[in-house]
Amino acid sequence: MFYAIIDILGTIAFAISGVLVAMDKKLDAFGVFIIAFVTAVGGGTLRDLLIGIRPVGWLNAPMHLLIIVVTVLLAVIFVKQLKYIRKSLFLFDTIGIGLYTMVGIEKGLAADLPIVMCIALGTITACFGGVIRDILCNEIPVIFRKEIYATVCILGGLVYFLLIQFPIQNTIAYSMAIVTIIIMRILAVRFKISLPNIYHKEI
Repeated sequence: MFYAIIDILGTIAFAISGVLVAMDKKLDAFGVFIIAFVTAVGGGTLRDLLIGIRPVGWLNAPMHLLIIVVTVLLAVIFVKQLKYIRKSLFLFDTIGIGLYTMVGIEKGLAADLPIVMCIALGTITACFGGVIRDILCNEIPVIFRKEIYATVCILGGLVYFLLIQFPIQNTIAYSMAIVTIIIMRILAVRFKISLPNIYHKEI
């Protein structure tokens, strides 16, 4: 039940971030729903394809589709209130990557994958819904910019695997890893911590 709740919360957070981007781009109602949908399930779909889950998770869980529909409707209705929250897109995106990183890691563990592959799956789950969202909205995906994004997912995964070496409940380690990812991303943006750009200046 704990992991199911985390999955649902991640779906809601990413669906809201998709709605906010789509409405900023002034898409129609169908466009808003599609962007919210691919943001919420894109990373998980790629993850399931990589580890051979057929059909992919959301096709076996109609509740996820219902959650996305309800979230989109509420986000559209209360979009003005959402925009009062300072940098609300950043907030929901950050919460989403924290939650979905751990969902992906849990899937990797269930598939008996090595630690490195579990962390990679967690990062894919967290990041690639946003990548698809940004591409469809004609933006350079956040993961490919200077802003710290995938890196915090990797670090959060490492924190989780470090914590489970100690005699603590798995749910506590899971929750602490999520909080770590969220805090690290907030701090990285707040203090403008970023990876270096690799480019050649024109001579």
